[in-house]
Order: sequence, then C-alpha cells, then structure tokens
Amino acid sequence: MEEERDEQIVRLYFERDERAIDETKKRYSSYCRRIAAGLLRDKRDVEECENDVYLAAWKSIPPNRPKDLAGYLCKLTRRAAIDRVKSAKRRKRGGLCEALEEFEETLPSGESVEDAFESRELQRGISDFLRALPARERSMFLRRYWFGDSIAELCRTFACGKSDAKMKLLRTREKLKAYLRKEGFDV
Repeated sequence: MEEERDEQIVRLYFERDERAIDETKKRYSSYCRRIAAGLLRDKRDVEECENDVYLAAWKSIPPNRPKDLAGYLCKLTRRAAIDRVKSAKRRKRGGLCEALEEFEETLPSGESVEDAFESRELQRGISDFLRALPARERSMFLRRYWFGDSIAELCRTFACGKSDAKMKLLRTREKLKAYLRKEGFDV
C-alpha cells in the first residue's frame, strides 16, 4: 500500500505534474523536517531546507526513478542541510561543520564527505566497519557524524564526559581509517 502510494508520487514527477510536490509534502514533510532539524538548529533553515528538497526532487525526478522514495528524500534532505551548514560555516564554525571536518580526515584523500556518501564501495566499507562495532560505539559514531549531534548532546545521551566522548570518537575514526586502509582505500 505504502509502496504503491510512493510509486504514484514518482509517476506524477515523471508526468511533470505539480501535484507531485503537494503529495510529497503531505506524505514526507514531517520526515524531511525531522532529518533537517537534526542537522540544522534554526527553524527557518529547516523550512528552507525542506523547500530545497522539494525543488531538488522536482529537478532530479526524472531522470532518476527512486525505488525507495523515503530514502531518496532523506539523501536530498541531508545534502541540502549540509550545503546550508557549509554556507553558514563562513559566518561561524561549529556544530555539524566541526563534525564533518573531523570525519573528513578519516576518508580517502581528496574525498569530501558528500563524495564518500555517494561512493558505493566506500559506503559498503564504512557500513561493514560500523556493523562490527559494539552497539554503544556505533551509536555514538552515527549520532555525531550522521545526525550531527554536538559533543554536549553526546555527553548527555551517553552519560559521559566531554574528553571521554572526544577520545572515543577519535579512536573510532582511527579504527575506521585503519580498516579502510586494510580494505585498499588510499587514506
């Protein structure tokens, strides 16, 4: 039932019917906002990010035909939010920018965080690495580098001190870097 509804929405995009955006908004507005709000702190930025997602969907479907519309919108939302954070970086450093910079040091040389998320081989390598981690370590890593939680938020969530959280993240990044090297990535 849910898949059929998504297929209908994608069909509207292919027909260039503007109802596609309305239907996407009805079905996925809160989903997109929740993802954006995890990365952006300002309510207006979240709203603008959501609108950027609908425009990006309109521009990219077709030629893309997403099999998983929710996953596709999640990817567009994260990309729009990260772009918004990067533009805000010029005004102020911190938050997600800081997390992305930390994580970028772990990636193969020349790869940006966005490139890493686009590279299927690298995605698979990172996913395999994360699956092998203990649940707490994996959760902390994902909260920081996927959801953009601040160190203070991690400390509250995981009941640990600031230096402890930073050290755990550093060690996990170092383990990931070693794992990626072992798997043949030029890190």
